[in-house]
Amino acid sequence: MSLAPRAVLVHRTTEYEELVARHGTHGQAAFFLSSRGRDIEEVAERHRRTRRALAEVTAAIPLTWRQTRLERADLDRFLFAPKDVIVVVGQDGLVANVAKYLAGQPVLGIDTDPGRNPGVLVRHRPGDARVLLPSVLAAGTGMTELTMVEAVADDTQRLLALNEIYLGAPGHQTARYRLGLDDDRGVVEAQASSGVLVGTGTGATGWIRSVWQERGGGGKGDGGLRLPGPTEERLVWFVREAWPSPATGTSLVAGELAAGGRLSLTVESERLIAFGDGIESDAVELTWGQTVRVGRAGTALRLAG
Repeated sequence: MSLAPRAVLVHRTTEYEELVARHGTHGQAAFFLSSRGRDIEEVAERHRRTRRALAEVTAAIPLTWRQTRLERADLDRFLFAPKDVIVVVGQDGLVANVAKYLAGQPVLGIDTDPGRNPGVLVRHRPGDARVLLPSVLAAGTGMTELTMVEAVADDTQRLLALNEIYLGAPGHQTARYRLGLDDDRGVVEAQASSGVLVGTGTGATGWIRSVWQERGGGGKGDGGLRLPGPTEERLVWFVREAWPSPATGTSLVAGELAAGGRLSLTVESERLIAFGDGIESDAVELTWGQTVRVGRAGTALRLAG
């Protein structure tokens, strides 16, 4: 007998809950915020909206389904099952946080604060869940396949990300490495920089876009490089603040990777790290002489709507 689907409601601790946990009481938290020119009522109202959204989505889960709640801090300790339906209740960034732990399970993004969130990944309102949840597993249901990026080290360590992967030194200090492209006939360049970013079309709405705009936003500064769309298989990459010296070059500072393309980085520092979607606490550790290759992941995020 097959198990019923399980709805996994992913959420995060609200700012109000964090404040009360830190200061002990609502009154102490209110005093702390007022001393910094903020009103706790604004924070408390966002907390109430989030709780109402969670309650509404929970009530919309079909009665025959199993369900569980998962706080963001526990993502790396949770075992997702193949028949899970992931319901992210919160901000766009929370979808990116959960994406790296999935293997093709459908994701439904619920926006708890419309107008405050861009709504790129949390595309639906809490009231939509009652109709959307039963249809998510139906054949032919509209799913958007969002391209992901992966880094694979020569010791088999693997990292997945929805937006971008950063490779560099801890603390964003100077990183030293040799950089090359798999299809560039073995040409590599020794570099010293503040790190390398490799991003997807989804990431093109965030950190990657910021770097791209600094390079001229599609103009002469970046050679006319065009950012990908969320479902395009190609990736883009940028070297941040490459430093020219007699031993290091700056000729390989930006480009794109086709579906099967890989960027190769060999460490020439005592320690570098790779982390995805801004979560430095969940990083791949790399030591001198190790090589890591970055390219499109074989899996995609299946986002409802």
